[in-house]
Amino acid sequence: MTDTTALSLRIERALPASPEEVFDAYTDAEKQKIWFSILDEDPGIVEIEVDLRVGGTQTAVWGPDREHLFRETQTFLEIDRPNRLVTESVGSGPDGDSMTTRVEIDFAPTNGGTLMTIVQSGFPTPEVRDFFETEAWIGALERIEAYLRREA
Repeated sequence: MTDTTALSLRIERALPASPEEVFDAYTDAEKQKIWFSILDEDPGIVEIEVDLRVGGTQTAVWGPDREHLFRETQTFLEIDRPNRLVTESVGSGPDGDSMTTRVEIDFAPTNGGTLMTIVQSGFPTPEVRDFFETEAWIGALERIEAYLRREA
């Protein structure tokens, strides 16, 4: 049996906006709908609902078409706008596989922008963790940065 609590990642990214702007871009459903597909020629399906309160949830459904959807539901465990956000994330892919992880995000002011630090733990395998570290989070942060630059 693998200890999934030991399978975690840590990513830092400097973003060109205030902690308030970055926090809001990450948590506001309408802003997420924009940045989620900002770098795509064909955005496909993006549906997001957010109830931003401790115990509330954020549900995101996305994919190229209705037959190939990904789903993530995050339950908010801690909200300290604009400094910190902690969620339990339950995600699933078109293949039906699912996983639950803990996501801790800190938003710290730095050099006229924000240092966003993400720690995600509870991955089922090193391969899944590595995918999130090298592709999923990198892609999301590139999209958020493109959105923030466009809004500046």
